[in-house]
Amino acid sequence: MEKANRLGEFLRARRARVSPSEVGLPHGGMRRVPGLRREEVASLAGLSIDYYARLEQGREQHPSASVLNALGRALRLGADAQRYLFAVATPGPAPATARVHRQVGANLLALVDEWPHHPAVIIDRCATIVAANQLGRAMYAGHRHSDNLARLLFVDEDGRTFFRDWTKVATASVAAIRASATLDPDDAELMALVGELSVRSAEFSRLWSKAEVREKTSDSFQIRHPQVGDLDLVFESLRPNGSPDLLLRIYRAEPASSTAEALAVLGSLTADQTVMPQIEDPGSSAATTTHYGVDH
Repeated sequence: MEKANRLGEFLRARRARVSPSEVGLPHGGMRRVPGLRREEVASLAGLSIDYYARLEQGREQHPSASVLNALGRALRLGADAQRYLFAVATPGPAPATARVHRQVGANLLALVDEWPHHPAVIIDRCATIVAANQLGRAMYAGHRHSDNLARLLFVDEDGRTFFRDWTKVATASVAAIRASATLDPDDAELMALVGELSVRSAEFSRLWSKAEVREKTSDSFQIRHPQVGDLDLVFESLRPNGSPDLLLRIYRAEPASSTAEALAVLGSLTADQTVMPQIEDPGSSAATTTHYGVDH
């Protein structure tokens, strides 16, 4: 993808989502654009209209931290969106950890494999499953894009039936993909995934244009598994060893529930499967794929 004016795109998208009433302004009758006007954002942030216009147009590329904080308040950004604002406004060299060969530690793999009653997966910043325990692999198995949760959602023919609350999951997933870009907004592999999904899925493109930024940390999760039927789960997401590149997601069912029973059945059906040390993403080229291995 061509290098874009990411700051301007983000500011335009976010001001379109703030209504005048949210910030104590009169609606002002007919508006040509949804949300706030440029001059309203400038006034709320204590900036001149000309300076704010230059920020949106990409002609001003060195806003101070105080300006960015003021814009965050004016646009009512949450913590994840504020971090993203700083990332796109103050670009620098990509962090050394962003494109190196990453390792999934053997201890971590052994740990998740020892949770027989809880599906667990380890995903990278592009939503590719790079490791999983038996139930984690079994939970997502059987689809064309079982290895990548973003492609499973938006381009797999099974996506809308597998995810029972598809709209909720899709909205949260797009916001999480943008949050992943906070580390490096120009990350080639991540931007290639965004470009691919934008072309292949009109719904992804629509959600991406909203510029929501939010990590997926904890939520409910409902799927329709092809072998054991409906599963009602909750999950927690953790970053092992504080890694910005990997996310450990652990799912659980209420004890003695129908979902817990279904997971037990799924476990028995897949008892011969072991921990998955690595999945290669067939949708990525060799030039851009990040390879994860087992660190012995």
